Amino acid sequence: MADEAPPRVVTVTEGEFAGWRYFDTHETFDSLIGPFFFRKDEDGKARCAFRAEQKHMNSGQRMHGGCLMTFADIALFMLAYEEMEGSRGVTVQLDSTFLDAAYVGDLVEATGEVTRAGRSLIFVRGQITAGERLLFTFSGVIRKFRPKD
Repeated sequence: MADEAPPRVVTVTEGEFAGWRYFDTHETFDSLIGPFFFRKDEDGKARCAFRAEQKHMNSGQRMHGGCLMTFADIALFMLAYEEMEGSRGVTVQLDSTFLDAAYVGDLVEATGEVTRAGRSLIFVRGQITAGERLLFTFSGVIRKFRPKD
């Protein structure tokens, strides 16, 4: 595992997410529920997003909590993209609070910030929204490593 290259970053050229980027995670869990997109806003802050589909819903027709947690976990890495410096990483902690539901058709977005970055640990906090509704808050820690670690 440690000798694998980081996932390739792809820039979308057409459609709703034209100009956004995503990680090419072909044949992984991420590819089953994604893709999840990211970009920098005009103010330089990172933003992540995806359009809610039926595959993201639970039997009550609300977004499955596991989908929100997965998006938060992936958003950790998207928000910390520049801090990763080409390194690989694993999530060592992810705390979350569910506040509201998302529904099919919602544009689900994550924003946040790196609160501290050291040689091996990156601390991130953020929130997930759908329009004006705050759905979920999260904080997490990434342990980064070089391919030979």
